[in-house]
Amino acid sequence: MYALIQRAAPALALAAALHATMLATPAAHAQPWPARPVRVVVPFPAGGPADVLGRVMAVRFTEQLKQQFVIDNRPGANGNIGATLLAKAPNDGHTIMFATTGPLALNRLMYAKTTTYDPARDFAPVSLFADMPLIVVANQTTPVKTLQEAIAHARANPGKLTYSSPGHGSMAHLTAELIQRGTGIKLTHVPYKGSAPALTEFLGGSVNLAMDLASTYIPHLKSGSVRALAISTATRFALLPDVPTVIEGGVPGYHASGWFGIVGPAGMPPDAITKLNKIANDWLASSEGAGRLRDMAARPLGGSPAELGKFISSEIDKWRPVVEPIAAAAQ
Repeated sequence: MYALIQRAAPALALAAALHATMLATPAAHAQPWPARPVRVVVPFPAGGPADVLGRVMAVRFTEQLKQQFVIDNRPGANGNIGATLLAKAPNDGHTIMFATTGPLALNRLMYAKTTTYDPARDFAPVSLFADMPLIVVANQTTPVKTLQEAIAHARANPGKLTYSSPGHGSMAHLTAELIQRGTGIKLTHVPYKGSAPALTEFLGGSVNLAMDLASTYIPHLKSGSVRALAISTATRFALLPDVPTVIEGGVPGYHASGWFGIVGPAGMPPDAITKLNKIANDWLASSEGAGRLRDMAARPLGGSPAELGKFISSEIDKWRPVVEPIAAAAQ
């Protein structure tokens, strides 16, 4: 019997070694993140503020992490098409999203029956990025030079003044709704699938007014092709000091802004979140980042993933009493 055990010992030892090797293989061969190119979903068309800033950060992530970060524009439904794609993506860290207030918070309220994802449940917060004011502008052919004149014109001609926005339920749409509620006027909303197509149609004269993030229209304000009527900040905006606030235009207590954030699918690896968060925050704190955002009329924010998660929840609570009646009226 002893001889039998002796003969079997080498085989048993080999089997044990193989078993140990098999158990160690996943750890031994685990690849550091990112192991391949990363898709950056931007749920709006190319050319808009989210796309521009998303591309800036994709370049930065590529430089720092030595893997390609590739923009994937998925416009439609005020960002819901891209956000739904993200919610269903593998949570291995190789798909993330750079988005705005709508898909990150408000769509859950505006499109309650058709939004299949929950930002608080289905997204992993990475970093709050920046915010920027919204602006109300008019075509040179539209016979108003101030917000007060636009309000008076709309009051005398209900529904005759049209305005573009980058989508139903967008912050620009809510901006217009709050102005209408605060003044009792009626405007006709013409929504588009993002800022770029809304801008094109506005510049082409298809609508009288436009409401969107300020960065979209600053180049055209400088060229004189459009006329600024009001800015959404509570006080005048440093980059556009000659533009009155909506409050000055006759809407007491008005204040609104759009914001941007980076998220991944729920369950995304903590290591990937930590790396992306640090790179984003470092860029926002740099002179390059501050300068680039200043040129786009944006303010750098940053912060921890947990802070973004809390901010998303607070934005949903803040806008719920405003958005839900608008959503109900649209049904």
